[in-house]
Amino acid sequence: MLQYQTLEEAAASLGRNLTSAETLWFKYSARKSDFILYGHNTFFLILFYTIAPLPYVIMELMRSKKIEKYKLQPNVKNSSADMLDCYKKVIYSFLTAVLPLQILSYPAFKNAGIRTSLPLPSGSEIFWQLLAYFIIEDFAHYWLHRMLHTKWGYEKIHRVHHEYTAPIVFAAPYAHWAELIILGFASFVGPLIIPGHIITYWTWFVVRQMEAIEVHSMISRGVLRSTFHFMEDPFSMITIILLEKKVRATFHQYSHIVTISMEPIRDTGT
Repeated sequence: MLQYQTLEEAAASLGRNLTSAETLWFKYSARKSDFILYGHNTFFLILFYTIAPLPYVIMELMRSKKIEKYKLQPNVKNSSADMLDCYKKVIYSFLTAVLPLQILSYPAFKNAGIRTSLPLPSGSEIFWQLLAYFIIEDFAHYWLHRMLHTKWGYEKIHRVHHEYTAPIVFAAPYAHWAELIILGFASFVGPLIIPGHIITYWTWFVVRQMEAIEVHSMISRGVLRSTFHFMEDPFSMITIILLEKKVRATFHQYSHIVTISMEPIRDTGT
């Protein structure tokens, strides 16, 4: 909750007039507690996962030959019923696992120093913090994901995520509740280490999930196709280059290969 009662008081404290964005933020957040603002994240995730996958769903249902050549598995057809079923399972997991996790993690949010006050962060602050979050999350996600591909981790937890063996856009967050918590920590650790404004926090989770949706979509961005389960962008390559010369990434349904490159793996072919 903002410590200012009026716009004039806020302007006097900042020593300048509020920007249009700051005025909107004041009007929206002035009477909302930090707990309520923090809880917005679950709402944004549900809204985002309802809207963002729709273009991929439409492309899948169109069955266009122009699009088929860019599909990771051209012969696999996901029905509307399959995609709707996956969507409902994901929303259920958000409400039963992610929402409680958001509530329980609020003390960590407060202690980390993620702020809700004025002034709003500058564009450069948001950019550099997001860049740091991507690098930190990539490192943590790599090792936690690798742990989930051990025999015990896969059989007890990660197998749920692999129930959908073909790419399906709604399956990005479809996982065992324990996996949502484990890999969710990888996304949360960046803001804990480098706290910023809650606007940056919201933006980070939306951008990160946008990447997850793209990775799990059935459409490849390039002419060459790959069937990797993860490691899709140059940020993922940072971890590989720093940690080992050769890395094995598990396919959804195929074998292992070894790749080392700064080029996005999906665009290197198999």
